[in-house]
Amino acid sequence: MSALSELDQHRYISLSTFRRSGAEVATPVWFAASGGKLYVFTAGDSGKVKRLRHTTRARVAPADSRGRVRGPWQGATAHLVAEPQVIERAHAALRTKYGWQASLADLFSRLTGRLRRRAWIEIAVESPAT
Repeated sequence: MSALSELDQHRYISLSTFRRSGAEVATPVWFAASGGKLYVFTAGDSGKVKRLRHTTRARVAPADSRGRVRGPWQGATAHLVAEPQVIERAHAALRTKYGWQASLADLFSRLTGRLRRRAWIEIAVESPAT
């Protein structure tokens, strides 16, 4: 089983991004795999977004909704995406994975004006060393 398909069996990953000081900040997030990458959405003004503007260095691990890690950490690179085709593919993958929960999250985001302020993150997980 590939690293991505193994991660995709989980509902959450812990996404770690890094501050300028090198300090690691981990956050549990919904995610979906598509085209060999992982995709996450977050508020456009979140700390994750600010940290990724500084460095693409990241780590991911399977986690529960509270961020408790449930498997090994893997190195990754992550960056913000703005291309509409990539965002639509990522959004479709998240809707497929999370079903009605994703639809409900989209509805609330649309009603509160947060939908258009979302930032999308593309994550490339490094292959484990053999």
